[in-house]
Amino acid sequence: RRRARPPPRSPSRTVPMAPPRTANYALLGAGSVGRAFLEMVLASRDHHADRYGLWLNACVVADSSSALTAPSIADKAVAAAVEAKKAGKRLSEVDGASVVTRADGQAAADFLLALVRDLPRGTIVVDCTASEDTVPALKEAVASGLRVVSANKKPFSMDQATYDALVGAPQRHPHLCRHESTVGAGLPVIAALQRLQGANDPVRKVAGTFSGTLGYVMTGLQEGRPFSEIVADARAQGFTEPDPRDDLGGVDVARKALILARGMGMRLELSDVEVSPLYPKEMEGLSVEDFMAALPALDAEFAAKAEEAKAKGEALRYAAAIEGSTLKVGAASVKVGSPLGSLSGTDNLVEFYTKWYPESPLVIHGAGAGAGTTAAGILADVVELAFAAEP
Repeated sequence: RRRARPPPRSPSRTVPMAPPRTANYALLGAGSVGRAFLEMVLASRDHHADRYGLWLNACVVADSSSALTAPSIADKAVAAAVEAKKAGKRLSEVDGASVVTRADGQAAADFLLALVRDLPRGTIVVDCTASEDTVPALKEAVASGLRVVSANKKPFSMDQATYDALVGAPQRHPHLCRHESTVGAGLPVIAALQRLQGANDPVRKVAGTFSGTLGYVMTGLQEGRPFSEIVADARAQGFTEPDPRDDLGGVDVARKALILARGMGMRLELSDVEVSPLYPKEMEGLSVEDFMAALPALDAEFAAKAEEAKAKGEALRYAAAIEGSTLKVGAASVKVGSPLGSLSGTDNLVEFYTKWYPESPLVIHGAGAGAGTTAAGILADVVELAFAAEP
């Protein structure tokens, strides 16, 4: 006997079709990454329902000054929030949900903390900011049985005590906190490290490049271009921060490497990382314009280093190396035929040397920046936490 065919589904759901699981989320940060995350959630409705029986329910969408709140913020209101932020408007101008506005004189950290304290148990707090203001809210979330997904490096690379409070110490609690996108955007770098540890495969060494900007600079040096010209070109294309020293100083790479080192069990502070910037200390106090004008003075030094590396069959890469009890960040000369040496352009790459990968390392390679790739990593973490079992 033939069964009647079910009626065709509408191409886009606006309400859940009786899914077996609903997961609440509260978004902190509606900048480019936060907006990309919201767009991905909306675009993935059918996929999540068909593949996982999952409905991701927005209950808070917040920036540092206001927030949309409701037991269930309609997709139409979420989409309107995305468009409002793209247009430079405030979330308070969006209809479809209650609006909470930060009070005059109230610190951003206190405002976000108050939002988190009102969330139902099990809600996933998603940090898409680049600010330390979220730290009290994230700590409160984990302590009160909420869950955390973060692309924000700062909470995980500030003091060791904050890292411990979020990820758990001495025993980790991956059912409460995920932070894949703090290192390498959407690349599964932390996931790979956690799987190695879960298999009791000791990690002896990690080497990697975590900056697309510095990858671009190193590739340019390998091609024989002057250092000052490469930096000016990268700045003109928007690859660097407005002040290129924010990239050339290596601190962002150090933060990412520190997160990995802590994930390996090392107990280090950011001040313990040996960082070698790509400019001398005397150039720190210059204005941006004067700094750019002074860069040609470094061309001969970098050209000589690039030529020296080439003569040995090597290439310069701005890399982090974690081995033993040390963490170093700076320009290094590596074999051209190695994974790091064959890297070009703005991609990121990480090598894990372990018991089972002693000579030929486990390599993670791909785009390590961009709002879309970062948001994809966040969304994957959110879906996994939606199914993570309580201990």
